Amino acid sequence: MSGQIKYNLDEKDIPTHWYNIMADLPVPLAPPLHPGTGQPVGPDDLAPLFPMALIMQEMSPDRDHEIPDQVRDIYKQWRPSPMFRARRLEAALDTPAKIYYKYEGVSPAGSHKPNTAIPQAYYNKQEGTKRLVTETGAGQWGSSLAYAGALFDLQVDVYMVKVSFQQKPYRKALMETYGARCVASPSNETASGRAILEQDPDSRGSLGIAISEAVEVAAQNEDAKYALGSVLNHVLMHQTVVGMEAIKQLEMAGDYPDVIVGCTGGGSNFAGIAFPFIGNKLRGGQDLRVVAVEPAACPTLTRGQFAYDYGDTGHLTPMVKMHTLGSTFIPPGFHAGGLRYHGMGPLVSHVQELGLIESKAYHQTECFAAGVQFARCEGIVPAPEANHAVKGAIDEALRCKAEGKSETILFNLCGHGHFDMQAYTDYFAGNLVDLDYDEGELAMALAGLPSVAAE
Repeated sequence: MSGQIKYNLDEKDIPTHWYNIMADLPVPLAPPLHPGTGQPVGPDDLAPLFPMALIMQEMSPDRDHEIPDQVRDIYKQWRPSPMFRARRLEAALDTPAKIYYKYEGVSPAGSHKPNTAIPQAYYNKQEGTKRLVTETGAGQWGSSLAYAGALFDLQVDVYMVKVSFQQKPYRKALMETYGARCVASPSNETASGRAILEQDPDSRGSLGIAISEAVEVAAQNEDAKYALGSVLNHVLMHQTVVGMEAIKQLEMAGDYPDVIVGCTGGGSNFAGIAFPFIGNKLRGGQDLRVVAVEPAACPTLTRGQFAYDYGDTGHLTPMVKMHTLGSTFIPPGFHAGGLRYHGMGPLVSHVQELGLIESKAYHQTECFAAGVQFARCEGIVPAPEANHAVKGAIDEALRCKAEGKSETILFNLCGHGHFDMQAYTDYFAGNLVDLDYDEGELAMALAGLPSVAAE
């Protein structure tokens, strides 16, 4: 039998609580450290940047956190998101494996990012914030926060990594349509940006630089707060609505995954699909493999050191223990802009250290080839970031074929590629090349890790 099979849930099936994996981890997460004192940060240290409700979520050991009714009502616009069984792709691969994908591209912004943008805007509005400042790579997060800002009447300023700003002009247009302001980073608007431009006037930017600019602006303005689209514990927790819905949808299908695959940059969509399943496993449920797929040009999980490092280039943020390539590392300008972060979310890094997940790295041309094959079978054009998950899932399906195993594979198709068609144009023209990071630059960036990394 061929053809796509869709598994839909009702509005009543939208989760009522987010899931916090920290409650089930056998070893606790290392605490974030103050960039000045090197001591563990407390709620007051984070108050200039975040509303207290999010700070409490960030530090909470509790398993469940109730989703506010207003947030859940907004979620109803696109949640529960659909799950599909990719039978046409299975047939094309001639694999005995079953391939399911959770599709987050149905949100207004076209990706999973509104799952956290909406609650972040909600909690900021509740505590009197007037303005949110953030950074974005490919623009998925920036456009999602812009949408959330429109819903809650918050001004949103977005510092967009310059190479993506140039590659993806329609993302800027989308942010402006929602009412946000989008600035190429590094910019002349901040001391952090000016310092980078002084060293390299042609800097292509990085997420670490853009974070420095956004944090600087938020810290200097009393009516402003900072918002982050990945990496932090509360952000990953907000995304678990994806995995909790997926558990119910697979129950409808009478199935359960043997393998989960997700692309990883900072870790939000990966954690969203995987953490609820890992939590089940930690509480005595069914075993499974979980595979994080990252770009070979920015390989934090497969090549980075697990150490304390700054979350930004300007060293304004707390130090967190994560897999890192060094806060000064600037990756090549490959098209998966959302995966170009120098570090991996502390929780994702931690679960890899605990042996609960494994990781792989792929170059962009093989990921685009996988995305094209998927699009021709399933009809959805994936974002460049999501192509990494597609590639990982296809490889797992081909492994099943070689081994004669009928395993169940689940992956998160975290966003569509409608704003990334220039990347596909470049791919079909043969202009998309595999970019590798500079080993010398990486060595220098790792040599600059803060001294606490050795403790």
